[in-house]
Amino acid sequence: MSAATAPTILAISVPVDEIPDLLIPAFFDTVIMVGIVMALVLVVGLPLGALVHNLAPGGLFENRALHTPLSWVISIGRSLPFLVLMTAIIPFTRLLTGTNIGIAAAVVPMSIAGIAFFTRIVENSLRSVPTEVIDVAKASGGSPYQIITAAQIPEALPNIVGGLTINTIAMIEYSTIAGTIGAGGLGYIAVTYGYQRFDHGVMIATIVALVITVAIIQVAGDALVRRLTPQRSSAFARR
Repeated sequence: MSAATAPTILAISVPVDEIPDLLIPAFFDTVIMVGIVMALVLVVGLPLGALVHNLAPGGLFENRALHTPLSWVISIGRSLPFLVLMTAIIPFTRLLTGTNIGIAAAVVPMSIAGIAFFTRIVENSLRSVPTEVIDVAKASGGSPYQIITAAQIPEALPNIVGGLTINTIAMIEYSTIAGTIGAGGLGYIAVTYGYQRFDHGVMIATIVALVITVAIIQVAGDALVRRLTPQRSSAFARR
């Protein structure tokens, strides 16, 4: 049987000169998918991380009754393997998007996982802010909102940007897993052609595209962190 199927496998292999036509649209699907997710992650995860940090003991508005359940919910979203999370919330995804396949369906579990991940990054980054900076901000008469936006976040910005870089790379990884539900992108190409059809040429090209993409994001993120690091003095304290 293997001999009979071998010609079929060879027959469905994509010619080398046609691989770019296959990968380029898939690459842009991945960019769109990850771009939408990271926009949601930044908009929701940054204030949520600041909220969790300041609800904790020693925070600006300490409240254990709110902090404990909120922290548990975030921990659950952060700890579940993405494939398990994606499968578990299929009914919720279908309720929001009307489908459980495609980019729209992938964005929902990716956003939940990404927000939980980034919230923890922001929370841990804010913990590293020296207490002296917060004391100066309080002595200057700043409100909690002013202290968060003008003292805590600017001081922790290099760590937050570094975490955002890691989070973006993780979302690229998750987008490839989402290819198993037909989400499109490079992951779908890898599953359809590399795994199901044993097309090694497409698989290698997909791996190279992913490695290059991740490397560019990592280099750009590291460069931005280095640029921000000398500016770690609090903007609030300089006023």
